[in-house]
Amino acid sequence: MAAMQREMTGAAEWIRELICKYTASDENDLKLPGGREPAWEAPLVGFSRGDDPLYKFFKEDIGPFLWTPAEIFAATFPAVKAAPEELAVISWILPQTKRTRRDNAVEKTMPAERWARSRKFGEDFNVKLRDHVAAALTKAGHEAVAPLNAPGWKWERSQRYGFASSWSERHAAYASGLGTFGLCDGLITPRGKAMRCGSVVARIAVPPSERPYEDRHAYCLFFFNGSCGKCAERCPTGAITKEAGHDKEKCHLYTRKASETHIKPRFGFETTGCGLCQTGVPCEARIPVRGQAG
Repeated sequence: MAAMQREMTGAAEWIRELICKYTASDENDLKLPGGREPAWEAPLVGFSRGDDPLYKFFKEDIGPFLWTPAEIFAATFPAVKAAPEELAVISWILPQTKRTRRDNAVEKTMPAERWARSRKFGEDFNVKLRDHVAAALTKAGHEAVAPLNAPGWKWERSQRYGFASSWSERHAAYASGLGTFGLCDGLITPRGKAMRCGSVVARIAVPPSERPYEDRHAYCLFFFNGSCGKCAERCPTGAITKEAGHDKEKCHLYTRKASETHIKPRFGFETTGCGLCQTGVPCEARIPVRGQAG
């Protein structure tokens, strides 16, 4: 048993190092004129089991279109028989840099250039990171798939929540002990809410990360004691309210408008994004709830 535990711990450390090393490479680049500047700071990495009851709950709560880890693995590797308990979900957080957060925190209506670049070129990097991790695992004998990069992934509509998709990386991060949800639906992590997520499902045994919360809103000051709501104040389109939370439709329309009227004409590339609710707020770069690590 001890030998198996050491092997699992070693596998987790190898995966963590794989993700951190690639994030430290030149691929992680905002592509600003004048030289390389990383889009992301050092990542956080967490793990959850493929048979974690949360994944079944997510599917029941969000919609039948949402994949469980076992479903996306079986769809990708139909000839491989793997029980849910044989699978691991590898999740990571890519925190925004201090410069990007600083720039976006002073904006009032539209995203700063660095934020827009992190949404475009930083997410391009995240796509490569997902494939890099999945390929390295598969090469080592552990079949793996990045759900967001899978051919069948698509946007869906949840009867309860509106915009949704085949796989949620924020929910995978929540299940993997990396953070809880805020008033604006953003995930508040030990490195804050200004970040992006990534994930891979693999047939490998690793210890699941500690999940130091039971409440999905545990790290949000608004839900903790009602003392915040800054993300609602920061939203330029009224898509976040203390009464109703996050209106995904309003948010989606505004990010499209930002792309058409601001990002492409001013910066010369196409992407969506805003991020104002993720910066200039107490949870921008840490967990603000007293007594929680961050």
